[in-house]
Amino acid sequence: MTDSSEPGGAYDPATEGAETAFSDKMSYGDYLGLSRILSAQSPLSDAPDELLFIIQHQTSELWMKLMLHELHGARRAIGADRLPEAMKLLARVGRIMEQLNSAWDVLRTMTPSDYTRFRDALGVSSGFQSLQYRLIEFALGNRNRAMIKPHEHDAEGVALLRDELEQPSLYQVVLSFARRSGFEIDRAFTETPAGEPHREVPQIMALWRRVYEDPSAHWGLYEVGEKLVDLEDYFRRWRFNHVTTVERVIGFKRGTGGTGGVSYLKRMLEVELFPELWHVRTEL
Repeated sequence: MTDSSEPGGAYDPATEGAETAFSDKMSYGDYLGLSRILSAQSPLSDAPDELLFIIQHQTSELWMKLMLHELHGARRAIGADRLPEAMKLLARVGRIMEQLNSAWDVLRTMTPSDYTRFRDALGVSSGFQSLQYRLIEFALGNRNRAMIKPHEHDAEGVALLRDELEQPSLYQVVLSFARRSGFEIDRAFTETPAGEPHREVPQIMALWRRVYEDPSAHWGLYEVGEKLVDLEDYFRRWRFNHVTTVERVIGFKRGTGGTGGVSYLKRMLEVELFPELWHVRTEL
């Protein structure tokens, strides 16, 4: 019989002290709840690519859950003047957005013929109805109360959306930090939670111009401003990848949720989350 510790022998992890008995201990699968996660895919057709479609959207929702967690943490940190902590969290949000963007590369391997085989099984369900995506948009400041309507069947979801609307957006929290740092900003822009998308404000444009003309004198604001630009840059790429993937797979058909499909998504490409941070570059 060959000793498993000898070269060429069958490896036995127990010889190195690895745990191999889990009848009374928590295992890897137990900790991660893998039995629940891996049994959460229930294709409604016999189309092979439906599993890809489900998993791509489920994993995106998991990343969005983490993204919300980090955005809320960053908002709290900025509100408490803990800028280094906020920078770390916002950098992590950027890496999460890279994961979300990469996911489109996998979905684009699905051809129109592949998708047609199971599209009818989706009914009127659509990514347009993603609660977490809506919460992310609201947290970032793209707020539209009409977008609560697709969630009215979900009382808990509506409560989360309304709670978010009662809080200042991430950008408003940054502007509050600027006011605490000595910049003059009307309190209406910082203390009243935004109820609609932010529009460019001359006073705020002047603030960012001062920051960008002398970064060393306003390093905290300069750094957080660039992190917000990074975030929106990734977000724009996410939207662009979305519209490109949809056009590649279904052309200009209407979306399953009733939107105009590509036409609706292209309109979303025009949304600016932090307009002053983009437009100030023209003035420098």
